[in-house]
Amino acid sequence: MTSFNQPRPGDAASGNAGAPNQGDAPGDRRSKYARTPTEYAVHLLIDGGHREEVRFATIQEFQKWYSSELVPKASSNDFITVPIKNIQGEYMVLRPSRVLGIRVEPVFSSSMERF
Repeated sequence: MTSFNQPRPGDAASGNAGAPNQGDAPGDRRSKYARTPTEYAVHLLIDGGHREEVRFATIQEFQKWYSSELVPKASSNDFITVPIKNIQGEYMVLRPSRVLGIRVEPVFSSSMERF
């Protein structure tokens, strides 16, 4: 019987002191190179079934907006501004109390559609 939790070559638990596993295990398809997102798509799930997508350049930028704008006014019915940086001349406002959920999705340049 095979255990599913066996360490793989290069893992710290396997006793190998060195770089973490970087695709050197048989059948491992992970890249040796770390992928860095080019931006983050934030999906706002709003009361009434509406969904909006807003993009942030970095996760820190989203976290700053989330912690300084959305969380402090979470139960408020007053409008707050949602930053839309990639569309010039447009802005969005919403009521924080109507936000039911948020999904943050990293977007990689390799996953963007090519025109």
